[in-house]
Order: sequence, then structure tokens, then C-alpha cells
Amino acid sequence: MAARQDELSEFLKSRRARLAPADVGLPAAANGRRVAGLRREELAMLAGVSPDYYARLEQGRATNVSDQVLDAVAGVLRLDALERRYLAALVRPTRTTATAPPRVRPALRSMVAALDPTPAVLHGPRLEVLAINRAAALLIHDFDALPVPERNMVRWMFTDARARRVYPDWRDIAAQLVAILRLNGGQNGADAHLTDLVADLSMRSAEFATLWADRKLFQHTHGPKRFHHDGVGTFTVNYETVHLPDDPGLSLILYSADAGSPGEAKLRELLA
Repeated sequence: MAARQDELSEFLKSRRARLAPADVGLPAAANGRRVAGLRREELAMLAGVSPDYYARLEQGRATNVSDQVLDAVAGVLRLDALERRYLAALVRPTRTTATAPPRVRPALRSMVAALDPTPAVLHGPRLEVLAINRAAALLIHDFDALPVPERNMVRWMFTDARARRVYPDWRDIAAQLVAILRLNGGQNGADAHLTDLVADLSMRSAEFATLWADRKLFQHTHGPKRFHHDGVGTFTVNYETVHLPDDPGLSLILYSADAGSPGEAKLRELLA
């Protein structure tokens, strides 16, 4: 509970900090401001709640928070749809603490393997690589060759120099992965395994620590992604995320290229 309260507090503070009084129609203070962004009292006034109530909300001490209050606060902070869902999950936790690594049904592993030559990766909620087929191993990395504790997409991204060669847009992709991890962590409640992963990567990578502190959120759905391999060069493929209704927290990522595109030719060459 304490971890969720801390995350709620820091999340709301970070969103207040990105707004200036002028952004919401308030005059700037003549004598300057000691903190960046909106003050608690200003946000409370704009949301139509008392300063004491908003303080308790930001500290995770408010109970039975209504939809109207959440909508008002989210509106003042200009939260997007993803941020609104994240805020609601922090205020109204519905999931229990995640303690065990996810289990993968044998049929899922068989399906991932059978999808070859379409690259396919099965991820857990902490971006664990739970299953990967031959094509995806050639496209990204052979995670099956790593010790089980090292089979994590975020860990690999920040600790293996090869990741920066595989992803020409490494900075953007790395930021997205951290934002996915942040989103999953907030939705799943206190998670000792996630806490350990974040602590380890924060010590090993200053870039990870900076991105984690940004508290940005990202939902991995679909879109283009660039890859580079020395043998075939740089090319673009599409990714599509499939969520599995009977396996909460698991997601299947599929990669393909547009028919007749240079990416399709290079992907075929890579997999040959």
C-alpha cells in the first residue's frame, strides 16, 4: 500500500510540475514561485475541491474518491486517456500484489514456435521474454541463450551494447520500454520483482534512472519499428501487440513488413 501511495503522490506531483499558472489561466506570482508548476492549492481551486481534500488525495489518504473528482483533477492536469486510467488504477487498486513469475502454458510456447517465420515474442508484465521463436531471435536477440533471470527486454536494452545497434532509434525505444514498465507496475500494484528490477537497473544505468524518474506512460499497441543488422542494413517492420484474455499480464508481439516493401525484402533476407 505504501508503494502505491508513493507512486500516486509522485505521479500527481510530476503532472502538476509540467503546468505553469498561465497554462490554466492563472496569473504568475509577482514574487516568484518556490516550486515548479501548479501549487496544490491552485489545482484544488480549479478542480473545485478543498485544498485539504486534494492534499489527502495526493498523499493517498483520500477514501471513496468519486468519478467527478477524478475527472476534475484529470481535466485540470490535462491528462490523456492513458494517464487517466493510470490515475484511476492508483486511486482504486483492483489487483493484488504480484509475487510470482508468470506461468506460460505449453500451448502458448508451441504457438510462438509455430508462428515462425513470422517473428513472435511472448512478454510478461515486467517485459520478461517468456518465449521467442527463431525469427524473432534473429530479428532482435537470442534470449533463450541467456540465463533465465536475464531474459528481460528492458534489462537487455540497457545492459547490452548490441541493443543500440539493433535499434537505430534506441533512445526512443528505450524510453517506451521504461514507460511500459511504469504503466504495468502502476496497474499491478506492489511487485517485489519489479522493485528489484528497477533498483538494479537504476544502479547499472543512469539513462534508465533518468527515464524512470520521468514517470512517462506508454501502451505498446501497434506501429512501425526500425531494426538494423550488419548483413542486411536498416529496415522498417510493423509490430502488433495481442493481449491474451485467459493469461492476464501476458502479451504477444508479432512483427511483419508491408507487402512489397523494402522492409519485407530485408526481413526475408535476414531470416533466410
